[in-house]
Amino acid sequence: MMPGISLVFLLLLYLLQGSNSSFVKLNDNGYEDVIIAIDPGVPEDENIIEQLKEIVTTASTYLFEATQKRFFFKNVSVLIPESWEDSLQYKRPTYESYTHADVRVAPPTISGRDEPYTRQFTECEEKAEYIHFTPDFVLGKKLNEYGPPGRLLVHEWAHLRWGVFDEYNEDQPFYSAKSKKIEATRCSTGISGLNRVYTCQGGSCVFRTCRTNSTTKLYEKDCQFFPDEVQTEKASIMFMQSIDSVVEFCNEKNHNQEAPSLQNIKCGYRSTWEVISNSEDFKNSTPMETSPPPPVFSLLRPRERILCLVLDKSGSMSLSDRLNRMNQAAKYFLLQTVENGSWVGMVHFDSTASIKSELIQIKGNTERNTLLESLPSVASGGTSICKGIQAAFQAIEKKNSQLDGSEIVLLTDGEDNTAGSCVETVKQSGVIIHLIALGPDADAAVTEMTQAGDLDIRWYAICKLVSDQKLRVIFKRKENKIILFCSHSFLNIIKQLESKGSTLNSDSWMNDTVIIDSTVGKDTFFQVTWSKQPPKISLWNPNGTAVTNFIVDTASKMAYLTIPGTAQVGIWTYHLQAKANSETLTMTVTSRAASSSVPPITVNAKMNKNSNSFPNPMIVYAEVLQGYIPIIGASVTAIIESNKGNTKVLELLDNGAGADAFKNDGVYSRYFTAYSDNGRYSLKVRAHGGTNSARRSLQRPANRAAFIPGWVVNGEIKQNPPRPETDDAQTVLESFSRTATGDAFVMSDVPSGPLPDLFPPSQITDLHATLDGDNINLTWTAPGDDFDVGTVREYIIRISGNITDLRDNFDDALQVNTSDLVPKEANSEETFVFKPGKISEENAAHIFIAIRSVDKSNLTSKSSNFAQVALPVSQEDPSAGSGSSSGVNTMTVGPKIWYLTNIHTSIKIGL
Repeated sequence: MMPGISLVFLLLLYLLQGSNSSFVKLNDNGYEDVIIAIDPGVPEDENIIEQLKEIVTTASTYLFEATQKRFFFKNVSVLIPESWEDSLQYKRPTYESYTHADVRVAPPTISGRDEPYTRQFTECEEKAEYIHFTPDFVLGKKLNEYGPPGRLLVHEWAHLRWGVFDEYNEDQPFYSAKSKKIEATRCSTGISGLNRVYTCQGGSCVFRTCRTNSTTKLYEKDCQFFPDEVQTEKASIMFMQSIDSVVEFCNEKNHNQEAPSLQNIKCGYRSTWEVISNSEDFKNSTPMETSPPPPVFSLLRPRERILCLVLDKSGSMSLSDRLNRMNQAAKYFLLQTVENGSWVGMVHFDSTASIKSELIQIKGNTERNTLLESLPSVASGGTSICKGIQAAFQAIEKKNSQLDGSEIVLLTDGEDNTAGSCVETVKQSGVIIHLIALGPDADAAVTEMTQAGDLDIRWYAICKLVSDQKLRVIFKRKENKIILFCSHSFLNIIKQLESKGSTLNSDSWMNDTVIIDSTVGKDTFFQVTWSKQPPKISLWNPNGTAVTNFIVDTASKMAYLTIPGTAQVGIWTYHLQAKANSETLTMTVTSRAASSSVPPITVNAKMNKNSNSFPNPMIVYAEVLQGYIPIIGASVTAIIESNKGNTKVLELLDNGAGADAFKNDGVYSRYFTAYSDNGRYSLKVRAHGGTNSARRSLQRPANRAAFIPGWVVNGEIKQNPPRPETDDAQTVLESFSRTATGDAFVMSDVPSGPLPDLFPPSQITDLHATLDGDNINLTWTAPGDDFDVGTVREYIIRISGNITDLRDNFDDALQVNTSDLVPKEANSEETFVFKPGKISEENAAHIFIAIRSVDKSNLTSKSSNFAQVALPVSQEDPSAGSGSSSGVNTMTVGPKIWYLTNIHTSIKIGL
C-alpha cells in the first residue's frame, strides 16, 4: 500500500499539469470545448491556423449531413505554441492544454510519414485518445493521397468520439466472398474500381492485372484496389470518405459483413451507423430542423504562469500531521514542480487571511527559498476558505489585471461549512482552482461548494485524503459531472522514475535501484519522507560513489537532493534504514528531459472505466512511448490496490490478444477481475526496459487514414505519388524505468467471500491458419479461465465453407476433434494441426475456421476471429484482364469435396 504522505506529491504532479481527458461535450446538437493544439515543435506558420478553421468549418457541414442532421462543431479552441509570436487576438488559455487536445497538429512520427491517424486502443464504442494531423496535411499538401481534410476529420472524429473502426484492412486488403469471388475489403461493396499491380522493369512501368497467390488463393501482395473517381454509392465514410459521392456511414442494410475489416473484427460485425446510433451522443439528441451555425473559434496562446498558493493554517490542521504534510507538498511544488519564469505568491488563512508573499517570478533557487521561508509553522484559529481565495485574488490582481486563466493551489482540510458562500465569485472569475483537501471531513466543504449552484469553473478539482491516507479526486464541470479517483498522468515536463513506500520496524531496510536513462537526467530530484524519525539514507551513483549531500528538514519530515546539471546515466542505488517501529518511509525520484530535441520515454496509465459493477471486468492500459513512437518489449506491471489494502499485481501485455487491441503498438493491457472489496481501487504502473529488450517500433500506427494509390478515370488509372516505404526496423533501447499512477475506479455489487465464477474466457482475436503441404496449421494466443487469467478447460473448433454460416450458426458448423489438444496457460502460444486427406483440385475454395473456449464452470467465450485456408489449385483469375471498371475484378471458384482428418476422426465436408 502506498503511504498517504507520498500521495500528495503524486497529486501535485497530476493537478498542476492535468489529466489527458477530453473536455468535449454535446450541447443542443453541437460539440463544445473541442481543443485543437499545435505542437511546440511545429515551425510558426499562420496559414496553419487559417487552414484549421477551414477544415473544421467544412467538416462541421459534412458531419451534420452524415449524421442525419444530428451533430456539428459549435465552438473550437485552437491552442497556439508559446514560441509563436503573440497577437492581440490570442487569449490566455484556462483549462485548455496540449494533453487535453482532441486534435494534435504535430510533426510526423517518422519523417515523411504524413498519414493522419487516431490513437485508439480501447474497445468498440469507447472513446479514443486523440487525432494526429501533420502540418503538411493541414496545409493541404496531401490532398491527392488522403483527400479533402475536412472530410477526413469526420472520419477520424468517428474513431475518436464513437469508437468505430476502419472498414478497410491493409493487412487483409482482399477476401474470398460468399459469391466465390475475390473482393476488396470495403464497405459498401457498391464502391467500384480496378485491382491492379504497378510494376517496373528496365525503366518501363506499367499496370498489370493481379495474379492469385497459390497458397492463399487471394490476390498477390502488391495488388491494390484503385477506386473509380466517379461513383454513385453513398457509403461509407469509414472506408473512403474522399470519394465525392460518399456522404454516409454504412448502416445495417448496406453493411458488408463478409469483409475482414477492422470494424467487423472489433465491433462484432455491426455497421458503423449501428455503433454510432448506440452512443450517448445519439441517444441524447434529435435531428435538427434547421442548418447549424458555423463553428466559433477561440485562438489561445499560453503566457507567463500566474499562480498563488493558498495554505490552511487553521487549528484543525494540527490534527493527524496535516500541517506537516501540507508543507511537504508545498515544498515539493516549489522545489521541483513549478517552472522557472512562473509568477508565484502565497496566502495563509485561518478565520482571516493574509498575503505572505506577493507574486514573484521564479528565476532560480533564490526565489524558491524565499517562498519556502514563508510556509506556516503553527496551526490555530478557525477556517474561512473564502477569505483565503479572496486574498489570492487580490495578490493576483496586483500582478495581472485579469484573473481569467490564473491558478490557485488551495491546500486545506476542508473543515469549513461556509465554503459555498464564494462559489459565485469563483464562478465568475475564470480562475483555475486546484483544491487539495487533507482530512476525513472534506466532504462537507465539497457538498457545500458543489451544491451552491451550477458551478461553472472550467477546471475544478477537489481532492481529499480519506482517513488521512486515501486519496480521492472529483471533477465537476458545468452540466457534466464526472467522478474519478486518483486520476493521474505523467507530465510533459517532469517524469517520475521512482515512487516507492514501505512501513518498517526499527533498523529494517528499504533497498532498491533507480535507472536514469539518457532521455532524462536534468533537474533529477530525490526525496525521502518519514512519519516518525529521520532514517539513515544512503545513495550511490552508477560509478559506486556515495552521494551524501541530502538536505534534511526535520520539521517537515523530509530530506531531498537535487543532482546539479544532468544526472549520470545508469543505475543509482539507495538504502533507507528505519529508526523507529512502524515507520513509514517513501522514496520519490523525478527528472526532466535531458534535451529539448530528444523526447523522453513516458508512461501513461488508465482504466477503461471510472466505475463498474460485478461481474463486469475492468481493463488496465499502460502506454509506453518516446514522443509518439511506441516502445515495445518492455516489462510492464500494474499494481491494483483496494480501499482495504488488498493488492493484486498484473503483468500487462502488448501481444494483441485478450484485452490488448493491437500487437506492438506500445499499449500494454490486461483484464482485471480479482475484486476483493466494494469501493475504490487505485492503480499504479511500473515499466522497465532491460538492456537489449525494449525497442522503438517504427511500424505505421493503427487506425490510420486510408492511403489512396490512385483513381480510375475513364478506364485508365491515374496514379498518385507512391507512399513512402515502410521501415519497420526496431531500434534497441538502453535500460530505463518509469512509474505512473493512473485512473482509479470504484466497484459495486462485489459479493462477500469467494467470488462466484462468472467470468468466461476472453475472445481469441489472433487465430491464424496456414496450409503446409498436407497439413493445416492453426496458431493462437491462449485465453484464460477468467478472461486472460488461468487456463481454459477445452477448445471447440468448427469449420465451414461459408463465413456467414460459421458466424451466425457456429453450433451447427462441423466440429473438429480436439480431444488431444490440452490447453495451455493464458497468453501462451497454442498450436494445432489438421491433416487433410483426399483433396479434389478441380477448383479452389476457402475454408473458414473459428474457435470458442470453455472454462471449468462451462462458461463459453465469444467466437474467435475467422481464419481461412485455401486448397491448392493451378488456375489464375479468369476476369483479371477484363479491364472493366464497373465493379471490382473477381475470381470465381467452384465446388469441391474436402476430407479433413486428424488422429481420431475423418469428416467428409461437402462444400
